[in-house]
Amino acid sequence: MRIGHETHFRGAGAVTSIMSDERNDDRADDPPGAPRVPPQPFDPSTREFEAVPRPSSPPEERHELARPHGGISMDTDTFMAIQPPSPSTTFEPPEFERREGRIGLSTAFFSFATALSRIAGLVREIVAASYFGIRGPMSAFTIAFQIPNLVRSLFADAAIQAAFVPVFLEKLEQGDRREAFRLASQMIFLVAMVLGALTAVFVLAAPVIVPIFAPGFEGELLDLTVTLSQLLFPILILLGVTGMIVGILNSDDRFAAFAISPFFWNVAIIAVLVVLAPQFSEEDQIYAYAIGVLVGTVIQLAIPAWDLRHTKFGGSGRFRMNWSFPRHVGPDVRRVLLLMLPVTISLGLINFNLVINSFFGTLVSNQAPAAIDKAFRIYMLPQGIFSVAIATVLFPTLARFAAREEYGDLRRTMANGMRQILLLLIPAAAAILVLSEPMTRLVYERGEFNAAQTDVVAEALFWFAFSLPFNGLFLIFTRTFFSLQRPWVPSVVSGINLAITAIASLALYGPFGVAGIVASTVIATAASVVLYALVMRDVLHGIEFGRLLWSAMRVTAAAALLALVSYLVWLGLDDALGTSVPAQIASLGVALAAGAAVYVAAVLALRVPEAGQVLRLARRAGREV
Repeated sequence: MRIGHETHFRGAGAVTSIMSDERNDDRADDPPGAPRVPPQPFDPSTREFEAVPRPSSPPEERHELARPHGGISMDTDTFMAIQPPSPSTTFEPPEFERREGRIGLSTAFFSFATALSRIAGLVREIVAASYFGIRGPMSAFTIAFQIPNLVRSLFADAAIQAAFVPVFLEKLEQGDRREAFRLASQMIFLVAMVLGALTAVFVLAAPVIVPIFAPGFEGELLDLTVTLSQLLFPILILLGVTGMIVGILNSDDRFAAFAISPFFWNVAIIAVLVVLAPQFSEEDQIYAYAIGVLVGTVIQLAIPAWDLRHTKFGGSGRFRMNWSFPRHVGPDVRRVLLLMLPVTISLGLINFNLVINSFFGTLVSNQAPAAIDKAFRIYMLPQGIFSVAIATVLFPTLARFAAREEYGDLRRTMANGMRQILLLLIPAAAAILVLSEPMTRLVYERGEFNAAQTDVVAEALFWFAFSLPFNGLFLIFTRTFFSLQRPWVPSVVSGINLAITAIASLALYGPFGVAGIVASTVIATAASVVLYALVMRDVLHGIEFGRLLWSAMRVTAAAALLALVSYLVWLGLDDALGTSVPAQIASLGVALAAGAAVYVAAVLALRVPEAGQVLRLARRAGREV
């Protein structure tokens, strides 16, 4: 690969082409007076990066950016801190050409496994809802499960991987496999010891700590929440060790075990719940769900642990755990702990939002925390499938351009990714807005989950829909700042987001209940996106806001047609077919399909460039299957 007058990659186009801009002929539909944009770095109809002209004096393309954090860039695909190459050297992904087939295969399998896991997760939610609905015990479980997950986001899993992987990889690249394995062993010991101590403290102090998270609970419901949290908190140790093992595997480009293990986690929970629930009295069946989570988390650890045991790093030596107790903390361990700080703050602040929702939910009713959580599970389907997928594929390209200081290309790639996210999430939000009730009814309403509970969850889902596009933009802004080696900007924005969520929830939960709590999340996310945009505009000297607004207006118009057609088709079929499960599947499925067809036709008729990109990519994928 040569980096000179042109930048030319082969092989990665299948992964990154969805992020590319259209060629100049698609720019005819820009608003009048819009500046002409140079050729874009990607061509979605090929597997290659398009040549990027390098003018002799491009002040608007190569703005000098301050690098205030000592050259540490944050890879938010796994929130991984990596050392960027020296500006005096060219940036070449190691062994890129030779690994092309393996990367493509890994990407395809990871996508398939992720989709499988999300389907299994939805089935888990359906089964749990049929047993518990959104009654008090389910709300108690929701809060008891959120507490160890909050601590996990602060001290385990992604935060550990973010800091550990680059230091571990550095040792491997230097050929010092013995020191790399020693570092991994010490970190596993340290993680298990620290999280074990935290678990012990929490189990003993749970009667004092849990009421802080559930101020509206009292009596038997509060006692149940305390007991469930004591039962569930040990998963923190398992998740921490799992995060370390996954980080070691990812360092050797092994993602399969990590991708498939959540599927078996969900399957194990469902199996344990179905088998054990009848063994408990009706009021104690929620314990079967908690036991299922413990069993599933053990399996989630066992799968990557088995893979690690059989992995040959660099095709030669296997990882050997050093079981001797570390007598002192070495410099590499201290580096890992230092790198954890900004990631821990960002992830912790993000996860605190869910805790705030449950906190104020307990002040509304016993059902509110579980209702918000159930709505959030449906909301996360389009969010996880579309925005996370786009941001994940986009990030390596952003990081490449940032490493080369090619900020014009980075700006255009980020802006195109933002338009792609709006293309996919605005129609998803429109569909949820008009069909939140039938969606909730089809997914949850059976067994203990009745029509009244459907109304509460559907109300929360309706308000969550407004945050879909904003949350997608929030995610892509966050990853762009990490690619620019500015990890503290997302931390500050996340802190402001948390403050707005808390203040708005405090003001709105009383008069509006569940709707007010979820609306506060929408307000905070929208405000955070505006703040991100203002800061990013100064950093990159523009974010192509005119093109973004023009594209968003056309997409919104097409999404309005989708909403109208979807609702009318569903209303007619629902009246004609009734409310049996097959009838609900037919009426909702046909309605969404009709709305999607109208939306695709509308965005193509309105000549939204990003729609052509997705269409060409889909056609190519269809030819390759």
